[in-house]
Amino acid sequence: MSAFARLLPHPATSLLLFIGWLLLQRSVSPANLLLAIIIAFTLPLLTRRFWPEQVSIRHPLTLLRFIVLVLRDIAVANFNVARLVLGPRHAIRPGFVRLALDLENDFAITVLISTVSLTPGTVSAELSPDRRYLTIHYLSCNDEAALVEAVKRRYEAPLREIFEC
Repeated sequence: MSAFARLLPHPATSLLLFIGWLLLQRSVSPANLLLAIIIAFTLPLLTRRFWPEQVSIRHPLTLLRFIVLVLRDIAVANFNVARLVLGPRHAIRPGFVRLALDLENDFAITVLISTVSLTPGTVSAELSPDRRYLTIHYLSCNDEAALVEAVKRRYEAPLREIFEC
């Protein structure tokens, strides 16, 4: 590990901490600049052992498409959930579905779990101890097989391409 990497293990995080501190303080006084620098250097150093290994993104354009897809899905799902909640009670049919995972990368699995939970109407309920199955709770679903297929096609497949293949 180079001296630079030891001194600044997560440069992007340090930069975000530096900028974030200055934005929160709404001042670039010398004292705030000094404190921002101290925070930007020390927090990543003190938390270095808690950080996962470096993630390598194999297909950045697929990642960009994935982000756009997830943001779009979140917006659409918000309207669908609002319609369900404001509509007749019999339209809500909650339940659980078990999704067999093809992902092996821990970071990719974490992103999938977060994506499912961020999308209104679904939440990741449990990851099996062997990391082979994800249990998803849904607000309403007419076809569980279609839900599983949609999660695998829309989220899991791009994540495999981005982080594993």
